[in-house]
Amino acid sequence: HTSPVQARFMEKNKPPFSIIVPGRVFRPDATDASHSFMFHQVEGLAVGPRVRFSDLKGTLEIFAKQMFGKNTRMRFRPSFFPFTEPSAEVDISCIVCGGKPSASGKRCSMCGGKGWLEILGAGMVNPKAFEHVGYDPEKVTGLAFGMGVERIAILKYGITDIRMFFENDIRFLRQF
Repeated sequence: HTSPVQARFMEKNKPPFSIIVPGRVFRPDATDASHSFMFHQVEGLAVGPRVRFSDLKGTLEIFAKQMFGKNTRMRFRPSFFPFTEPSAEVDISCIVCGGKPSASGKRCSMCGGKGWLEILGAGMVNPKAFEHVGYDPEKVTGLAFGMGVERIAILKYGITDIRMFFENDIRFLRQF
């Protein structure tokens, strides 16, 4: 729901540029403690003559360390998103167990013993997307990422149920 804003921005502006696009997203997800049919998303887009995948990785690593702490590790897993190629899911090391197995043998309640938590999707802008807005993909490249605001808050503050954001309980909301 925020990607069209990026496309409209590109249609009206010439590179180089970097933008952040916030917005509300609706998905056909069943609502449970970690999913909602509606959430808020922030997308980033940077376009210029020499934007590289290493710029994307560096930007997101700085974000992860600033948001979750300097010891946070990050990994990229191959994925698919229609507007980026290559595309990746971005994970951080679990903020509860740090990615280390418990001495008692119990599985971590946050990551289920996997050691990683998915936080966002990212990738390099697909050259076909540039062609659609009149950019020459031989002259410009771009990076893009998108993250759910509630997911980041859940991880940062240890919130156990995404539905709490939408119940309008002022006692919950005043904590932030």
